[in-house]
Amino acid sequence: MKFKKITLASSALACSVSALALLFAFASSVRAAEFIEPPILAPLVASGNLPPVSERLPDPPSVATLIPNEQVLGEHGGTIETLMGRQKDIRLMTVYGYARLVGLDPDLNLVPDIVEKIEVEDQKVFTFRLRKNHRWSNGQPFTAEDFRFYWDDVVNNEELSPFGPPKVLRVDGEAPRVEIIDPQTVRYSWSNPNPYFLPAIAGARPLYIYRPAHYLKQFHAAYAEQKDLAEKIVEASARNWVSLFNRKDEQYRFDNIDLPVLQPWMNITPRPADRFVFTRNPYYHRVDSAGRQLPYLDRVIVNISDSNLVPAKTGFGETDLQARHIRFDHYTFLKQGEKDKGFQVRLWTTASGSKVALFPNLTAEDPAWRTLMRDVRFRRALSVAIDRNAINQVLYFGLARPGADTVLPESPLYDPKYQSAWAQHDPKKANALLDQVGLTKRNGAGTRLLPDGRSVQIIIDTSGESTEETDVLEMIKKDWGKVGVELFTKPSQREVFRNRVFAGQAVMSVWSGLDNALPTADVAPSEFTPTEQIQLQWSKWGEYFESSAKTGQKPDLPAAKELLGLYKDWRLAKTKEARTQVWQRILEIRADQVFSIGTVNGVPQPVVVAAGLNNVPSKGIFSWSPSAYFGIYKPDTFWLSAERRAAQK
Repeated sequence: MKFKKITLASSALACSVSALALLFAFASSVRAAEFIEPPILAPLVASGNLPPVSERLPDPPSVATLIPNEQVLGEHGGTIETLMGRQKDIRLMTVYGYARLVGLDPDLNLVPDIVEKIEVEDQKVFTFRLRKNHRWSNGQPFTAEDFRFYWDDVVNNEELSPFGPPKVLRVDGEAPRVEIIDPQTVRYSWSNPNPYFLPAIAGARPLYIYRPAHYLKQFHAAYAEQKDLAEKIVEASARNWVSLFNRKDEQYRFDNIDLPVLQPWMNITPRPADRFVFTRNPYYHRVDSAGRQLPYLDRVIVNISDSNLVPAKTGFGETDLQARHIRFDHYTFLKQGEKDKGFQVRLWTTASGSKVALFPNLTAEDPAWRTLMRDVRFRRALSVAIDRNAINQVLYFGLARPGADTVLPESPLYDPKYQSAWAQHDPKKANALLDQVGLTKRNGAGTRLLPDGRSVQIIIDTSGESTEETDVLEMIKKDWGKVGVELFTKPSQREVFRNRVFAGQAVMSVWSGLDNALPTADVAPSEFTPTEQIQLQWSKWGEYFESSAKTGQKPDLPAAKELLGLYKDWRLAKTKEARTQVWQRILEIRADQVFSIGTVNGVPQPVVVAAGLNNVPSKGIFSWSPSAYFGIYKPDTFWLSAERRAAQK
């Protein structure tokens, strides 16, 4: 078979040769110019403790493309602060920084970033070309050895990775062939297409197919001296070398301050702390078109605060860039602070399929509840019993869109029938469906009874983090009560909440709906099919898929099995038209089966931007996926005005 060769640059999966030539011509012109040193690093360069910027940048550097009419060339310097609710949330700096081998641009196209270029042959062969002289944040070379180390010594080490390569690196059970062509070239290839590969690399929590080998080898049994490794294990109070290695190998979590990174900022504050300082990476690979090494900002400070206090602290001007832990119902309060504190409140679009959604647990342990949750009539009844228009008017001032948990109108896959399916308020229909299920007996209070005599009292597990969820659930409680179903909530910490769902102890849970409700036909339908444990409606089925049938439960519901078949069909589809047809069937099944119960979507997300902070877009998508929150808008290009920088000195 003759492969069709594609080179990624500016479209969802490819760009033309002429566009690629323009891209590299632009990069070359910047490379030939005199690069501009961040002033804060100049003393280190002058003292000889740091090479000059021209020697620290890769050849060629990545050139940041600014959004027309939204972003302009900036200036170096200054510090901004933001608020997060838990120490673990510093991992969001990996999301915000959004340095990826290949990432999404603001138009949601895949483009090279850390790598200079990538060649793709029929979604089967992926050849990465690294930038010459690219370095980790500690100045050590970033080369193909970092990819080899990951493949040979991490993911294929039975002690470190007992389940082998992650699911996205397997195609019908086949692991990739990994070739180290030369120090700057790595190739991944499969016999069949793997269209999930690049989107996983570009994700908010990316697939890391490389490791800083020079650093991690000291903790690896195959490389470290046994005596030295034993001392490190004791010093870290680790169980064994595997425990020690995993503790040190945390690119996403950002809590090992010694681990070299490729992100724009690096954490210099060890845990525990309530104030984390992220300082610029002197070897960062991006520049602006004038030759200034990015990021513009010298530091980002993450202050840890009770999430319930974040809205008030934001309103009092204690943060420079905030969207985390603030909601639309805070909008009026925040607008009042604009004049006094000088910040701006912008409204971005959310990509969630439903602002608040309910997830019947189809893999619940309790057999009676599991049977009930798997009955589509029961799920439909609960859905049509909800008065979504009332929720919209009371909680969102009528600005949201009532409907199911599905794709949004901005998606090319949208169909109004998906939005309205089993989402009309119809208590009469709800009662009829519940009667059909067999829940005809009631107790003295009018609550329906299960076949075993227990009351139909649905306990909804929550993470206890959102008063917004509480308000929505309170309104749903009244609606369900009218059809003989009681609703109670069980708040717990997020980790406990998720573990209860994963273990099947929760019969229903509440969370936001689809993370990425703006897919195109070329986006993998992973979130819409039982492929991930984190999917609260069928976590054990997702675990089964993720573990390659080693753990979890095999799906036994016909609709779920069909979704998995469609997931495979999408991967093998050779045309966009074929992928679109697969997507339409997936969306039809989800709409009809009501695997998650949506309420409203399209709720605007307030984004608070301090006075003097530039290049934060006036409009954007704020979501985990596809935008990585602020990530695709390149926070390394956000910059402070001269007045703000002067005030900080």
